[in-house]
Amino acid sequence: MQVADSTVVIAGLGVSGTNLAEVLKERGAHVIGVDEKKPGADLDSFDKVDWDSVDYVMASPVFNPRTPFILEAQRRGIPVMSEVEFAWRLRVNNARTGHPAAWVGITGTNGKTSTTEMTSVMLTACGYDAPTAGNIASGNMDMALSRCAVNPQHDVLCVELSSFQLHFTDSLALDCAAITNIADDHLDWHGGRANYAADKAKVFHNARRVIVYNAQDSLVSELAASAKTAEGCRKVGFTLESPQVGQIGIVDGWIVDNSGIASGKPGDMVKLAPLAEFTHLTEPDGTPYPHLVADALTALALVLGMGAALDKALEALKAFAPGGHRIQTVAEAQVDGGTIRFVDDSKATNGHAANASLSSFPAKSVVWIAGGLAKGSRFEQLVKDQAHTIKAAVIIGKDQQPMLDAFASQAPDIPITVIDPADDGTVMARAVEACGTYATAGDVVLMAPACASMDQFKSYADRGNQFASAANDWALAHGKN
Repeated sequence: MQVADSTVVIAGLGVSGTNLAEVLKERGAHVIGVDEKKPGADLDSFDKVDWDSVDYVMASPVFNPRTPFILEAQRRGIPVMSEVEFAWRLRVNNARTGHPAAWVGITGTNGKTSTTEMTSVMLTACGYDAPTAGNIASGNMDMALSRCAVNPQHDVLCVELSSFQLHFTDSLALDCAAITNIADDHLDWHGGRANYAADKAKVFHNARRVIVYNAQDSLVSELAASAKTAEGCRKVGFTLESPQVGQIGIVDGWIVDNSGIASGKPGDMVKLAPLAEFTHLTEPDGTPYPHLVADALTALALVLGMGAALDKALEALKAFAPGGHRIQTVAEAQVDGGTIRFVDDSKATNGHAANASLSSFPAKSVVWIAGGLAKGSRFEQLVKDQAHTIKAAVIIGKDQQPMLDAFASQAPDIPITVIDPADDGTVMARAVEACGTYATAGDVVLMAPACASMDQFKSYADRGNQFASAANDWALAHGKN
């Protein structure tokens, strides 16, 4: 992509917008940064843009496709693209191979970050310069995709892709791609589930080596079956059950390949490693965390699709520890008869993720912190499915009614405490204190809220950090030395 002397409007100066602006300027483009909240922006309103001089627009994910300035640009025939699309078009050749770095793209409603991190760790252990990039950046300028794409030292980019980013992305031809799952999320932004799924499906289009799909998700399986990939591209399903031909899965506590991605022989069932050796993917008693195991299977299929060495990849996966706020024990309180554990899964920002998280624990062992910004979601099915796991619930957030309705209709016998949302600064301390009135030895206080965090916290990370702090304070005050 030649951008010299072109004029590009950067709509939104977050991590992706700021880095793309720098990359474009280095290549001779005239950049106009528009951000109503950033004092250093060139313009503070889209009404001030001289559209007659604009060649391209980069739209931040904060702007949905029906935003007036996007519609105006499209009406004028001005291409509106994501940072991902710009990065793909601007990528440079690798210094060692003379070809652009391979891209491994991961999307899905849940599990994107863990899968991306696992993929990077395994490829790095196999000798590749393979950083994470894309939606995973979360404030880290070094992970911004446009900056990574023009770094000639990278061999592979492990790219987390959100549905927002994919909406304005059309040219990708990834080496390897995965969809972890699809559940209702961000439907207001996309204008419906069909649009949301179609945007996710873009990762499969023109993929070259392998696409990896959730074989237990009927919609994802359909998208994989209909995907128009490059000739020779393999399709590998993953499952937490015994894998059929063309899949990787679990049999009798072992990771097993029945796709040929490891052995080269589809239908030749091959044991790869016992799940018990992957201690970060299981509870202390060996009970698997279903969503982390699914992420691991996805990542393993991706790196094998890249031609990575199986033994080195497995060793790296065994040593992998999930990032913060993903099934992370943050405090323990010794009480009469045993231990109460406090587990942070703040990344469980929708019902599907919370369901997977709750599924990791024994019956009636979880005191659940739930609620937040519901984003129009309903939780009746979640509460019904997990009523056998939940001992008690503590409801936080300013949008509490959907969660209260779910308990009232699906599990009225489960005791709940509702936290007054009036004081954001003390909400988590009050929630943990309430959990302490229910929890006894052997229980888990699980913060997997099934909701977004922005109503009372800066981010899911801030929510998780506040939970960890409150949990440690409670353990110190109430635990026995």
